[in-house]
Amino acid sequence: MVLRLDGDGAGRDNRAMDRLDLRGLKCPLPALKTKKALAGLAAGSVVEIACTDPMAAIDIPHLVAESGDALEASDRAGDVLTFRIRKR
Repeated sequence: MVLRLDGDGAGRDNRAMDRLDLRGLKCPLPALKTKKALAGLAAGSVVEIACTDPMAAIDIPHLVAESGDALEASDRAGDVLTFRIRKR
């Protein structure tokens, strides 16, 4: 599920940010859906990915490195992994 949210402009750019909720999906779906989401973004856009598959901790950073995009942040809160990726 992709939700479009407008930035609030508080210390960030005013571009919209995509959020992709991939919780509950198992490998390889989080990486595949992230790759598809990145392909549809304009340069400079940001997508935030939330997932629960432990393999995503390896797969998503690897995908970002291969695509040449920028992994701006990653976090783990309980079983939820969150990645913030900027399209280049």
